[in-house]
Amino acid sequence: MKKYPIPAILIAERDTSGEFEIIDGLQRLHAIISFIETSFPTLDGNHFNLEYFPTAKSQADEGVFQSNQTGELIERSQVSTILDYTLAISVMRNVTEDEVNDVFDRINTYGHRLSDQERRQAGVQNEFSDIVRHIACQIRGDDSLDTVPLSLMPAISVDLPMAKHGYEVRAEEVFWVAQGILRSTDLRDSLDEQCIADIVASIVRGELVTRSKDALDKIYLNGSDQCKRVLDSLDVYGSTKISEEFKYCVEEIEKICNADGFEKLRDIIFNKSTTNPFPSTFAALFIALHELFVQESKIISDYSSAKASINNLTARIESSRKAGSPEERRKNIDTIKGLVSGSFVDSDNTNHIYGAHSTVDIQSSIRRSEIELANYELKQGLLSLSPERKVDNNIIEKIVKTICAMANNGPNNSSKIIIGVADKEADKNRVHELDGIEARKIGKRYVVGVSREATVLGITIEQYFSKWKDGIRNSDLSIGLRDQVLSNIDFNDFYGLGIITITIPPQTEMSYVGEETYLRSADDTIQATTPKQIAAIAKRF
Repeated sequence: MKKYPIPAILIAERDTSGEFEIIDGLQRLHAIISFIETSFPTLDGNHFNLEYFPTAKSQADEGVFQSNQTGELIERSQVSTILDYTLAISVMRNVTEDEVNDVFDRINTYGHRLSDQERRQAGVQNEFSDIVRHIACQIRGDDSLDTVPLSLMPAISVDLPMAKHGYEVRAEEVFWVAQGILRSTDLRDSLDEQCIADIVASIVRGELVTRSKDALDKIYLNGSDQCKRVLDSLDVYGSTKISEEFKYCVEEIEKICNADGFEKLRDIIFNKSTTNPFPSTFAALFIALHELFVQESKIISDYSSAKASINNLTARIESSRKAGSPEERRKNIDTIKGLVSGSFVDSDNTNHIYGAHSTVDIQSSIRRSEIELANYELKQGLLSLSPERKVDNNIIEKIVKTICAMANNGPNNSSKIIIGVADKEADKNRVHELDGIEARKIGKRYVVGVSREATVLGITIEQYFSKWKDGIRNSDLSIGLRDQVLSNIDFNDFYGLGIITITIPPQTEMSYVGEETYLRSADDTIQATTPKQIAAIAKRF
């Protein structure tokens, strides 16, 4: 509006589809478009006036964004000034992925605008950086498609307590900050990914890496001996395996902290009150637990005892600068294993770690449901919220049709239906009124669980779970799809609330319910009734 110069936006042409990848200028573009979408006012409190920009007005009318036109608005001349402003754009055409990465790396190395870990992750794409990114996104709650439209950036962005930009992922609710392991500003600088990279590299290699900037730099340096060693080890260990194990360990740590009432991990392991982060001590605790769970096939038998055993942990292990060496790290890990071993018992195997949905998976799926509408469906449960609490006899039939529609999304799409989640605050409040349940808020959704419904029905959670499985088993769903879905449905205690997750694996052909077929339109399931609709589904396969 003041006609000041704005640094050039750098974009890369992805293909002939007309889409461009933003290399530099994401925040600038988001700020400009957000102002036009009336997300924030000028310094004197005036919002953008949509009446003088028909394109934005029509998008607001269509519900693409929520407009705020209640207060003072900028003048027509100011709208023209904004729309007439020429942004400098540099377009990279016919470039390879490596060239894009090189340019990005150069911009953010010499400008020093990214943290060390952000530069590491952005500067290399290999199996190790991919699994670190994948684990980090799932734990933070910003897991999403690899390609995300600019309009969905707020849904996968972390909001710091002091910033309050309205982003969906709140730093104080993320595992790392909620447990005091990192500060919220550390999350902004990707120190969670740095911590994950250190732990994953140590586990898959089978030997502890030195905890230092130089050691991680070398692991991320393509062609270095350390990089080759980690990639070779990861290839043998398996990305999926380490991901499942990491999430399992996070879930077990949360259970320890929740034993006998929630207490932050930071408050457990420090004797005196502090706000200091402790990624080094956390890494030692994590690897110690991982070795007990995976290498020694043990499970926690008493979470309260485990919590007591790590009380004032920082006073019992080495935490000085020298504690970053592999030798000192091993001493700390062995000390922790000795402290907690009395809370563990032997298990027959480690199968319980793999395959089933962890709390991290569920939270990630609930967040993804807000931006990947066609691939996710959330349902509250079997019972109505009327005073009579009647079973909704149509709900399983609706779920079966939704399964069919999701299977018809195409051969490259996996979808999920999550039972035990309310998407309206009014429903969450009604559940609290009827069942006395305190829901857990994840993004814009509320986990109310299904254990409460089993209690109302006077049956066990196993019997309740069987109602869903029997409903699918007795349906007219395509046989192959039906059998795959039944083998991919599981239950997670989820902080005592209970969640059922139904996974619809990718299919190789159209699916049906009897003689009918269905498709997804955003988050709606509709019957394909016209030849054109049916042909469109068939074309996907």
